[in-house]
Amino acid sequence: MLNFTNFRPQVHWLYLCLALLLCYLGRPAFAGGEQSFTLAVIPDTQNYIDFRHQKAAGFELDAADLFIQQMRYVASRSVNNGGDIAFVASVGDVWQHQTKTIDQAHLARGIGIEPSPILARRAKRADEVMNIELPRAIEGYRIISASGLPFGVAPGNHDYDAAWSVIGYPPNRNKTWSEISFTVADMGIMHVGGLDNFRHVFGADTDFFRDKTWYVASYNGGSSSAQRFSAGGYEFLHIALEMQPGDAVLRWAQSVLEKYPGLPTIVTTHDYLSTAGKRLPNPLIDLARIEPENHNSAEQLWRKFLRRHDQIFLVLCGHQHGQGFRVDANLDGNPVYQVLADYQARGQTALQAGRRKRVGVGDGWLRLMTFDFAASPAQITIKTFSSHYGQYSSDLPQYAAWYREKEQPGMSDSEFLAADDFVIRLDGFAKRFVSARQAD
Repeated sequence: MLNFTNFRPQVHWLYLCLALLLCYLGRPAFAGGEQSFTLAVIPDTQNYIDFRHQKAAGFELDAADLFIQQMRYVASRSVNNGGDIAFVASVGDVWQHQTKTIDQAHLARGIGIEPSPILARRAKRADEVMNIELPRAIEGYRIISASGLPFGVAPGNHDYDAAWSVIGYPPNRNKTWSEISFTVADMGIMHVGGLDNFRHVFGADTDFFRDKTWYVASYNGGSSSAQRFSAGGYEFLHIALEMQPGDAVLRWAQSVLEKYPGLPTIVTTHDYLSTAGKRLPNPLIDLARIEPENHNSAEQLWRKFLRRHDQIFLVLCGHQHGQGFRVDANLDGNPVYQVLADYQARGQTALQAGRRKRVGVGDGWLRLMTFDFAASPAQITIKTFSSHYGQYSSDLPQYAAWYREKEQPGMSDSEFLAADDFVIRLDGFAKRFVSARQAD
């Protein structure tokens, strides 16, 4: 350490200027002195918040406590709290239950209801949803909001107001619940509608987003939304799209891109990739199949929107249990990285709490995507972390034994571990987004 106590004034200033110069030359090239940051991805949290998965309902643990623990962990690593998390993206299915049998808009369009003993088992419980599930969701995201983190939430099918079996696709009434398989032949096709509950929690005019400078656009009161954030020396745009978005939503999203041209853009939507890395829906709830005039399939979303806009480089999704990944070139020949993470079916915590049969809860798992622009080429390191176990998937010896067979039975243990701990090379990112780099 330099000690100026006994230096003559001229020498003192000489060394001081030299020290300041060295500090300046040693700074990273980006504003704020940071060339890396972490994006936290919150997978489907519905089973934590499910009112049936709480001790008051006879469950072995309060699963909602795992959700709150997860959100506290993310907030503790926020940039404002001295950490590296700069943005939070939620892939949807925040809570579990709907409050209506069908919404008025679908009734008016003539979408019929098929009586379903399966959905009868899930009788609408509006009181529990409004008094237990939604308040816990708000409590969790208040923790994120209080940390100063910008965030975006894409609605999942469970976040819609209504769910019903579609007429013409009946469930199999000749089988008992224990005999039912998760196929269209046995369960029929479900449809969803209405986002009043979602807007009540995550609408553009809620305390979460009202007057926030980083919340830059919304569609239909916040059913879809857009956010901006600065991190790693770049300005980023995030767009959260409703499930299997229709053409009107995509026109809105295009207008957002036109307003913020050149910004590296992340798109989050609920249902997009399968665990095999294919752009295929879960056939039990294929919105585009039932209403092609109001919804686009994942493949249509790719062809109509994602591949046509070069600033979109990353797509995040949930919905289908497990993990998936693929890379495709867009129409400009640049890579678009597409990433699935959904851990809602993981139930080790319930077993350890005394549950005799595995029940999906989530076990605290979330995705942490660390962007490193000091690397050459730039890269994203993807880690999967449990806020409950306090460990990364790669450090937990039982990880594959607990989850692989249910989520990825065709993988080896090493392949399964690699699917939750890997690196994406951002080839050409700096050149592609040179205009989005922040000045020193």
